[in-house]
Amino acid sequence: MSVTADERDRLTAVRDRIRDEHLAPRDRRPASAARGIHHTALISADVERTVEFYQNVLGFPLIEMFENRDLAGSTHFFFDVGQGNALAFFDLPGVDVGGYAEVFGGLHHLAISVTPEDWAAARDRLDAAGVPYQLESKTSIYLRDPDGARLELISDSLGEMYGHRIG
Repeated sequence: MSVTADERDRLTAVRDRIRDEHLAPRDRRPASAARGIHHTALISADVERTVEFYQNVLGFPLIEMFENRDLAGSTHFFFDVGQGNALAFFDLPGVDVGGYAEVFGGLHHLAISVTPEDWAAARDRLDAAGVPYQLESKTSIYLRDPDGARLELISDSLGEMYGHRIG
């Protein structure tokens, strides 16, 4: 599905208005009330498969694992994604979560910043593991994890995207 030229012009005007009304110049922006992302939690169908993929293929060490306080028997586990941030997972034994659906408020993709050296090493490990991916703009690798979550490994520094500062 695509938009018409007229609809694109209308959407551009709306985006420009929102930016003009809400995006303050960097030197006039207040400091964020947040300290960072503590963790983002995704759902895993197979704990061991997820650990092997994130730790051994992507290079993110498993840092914690315990029973989920909200569901007896469920495992809550975490990977170090740098800068004190964690990527967490739950498995949901006995719960039918159904298939993936892209919905408003749902996860489109998770972009994780890695050094250019780690980006190249991850690409080599993806190739060795036979994991399909898409290269974009010479700095992004888009792939799906074993449960279908969309990931982006981006070699731009935190706060930058494709050579432009975003913060």
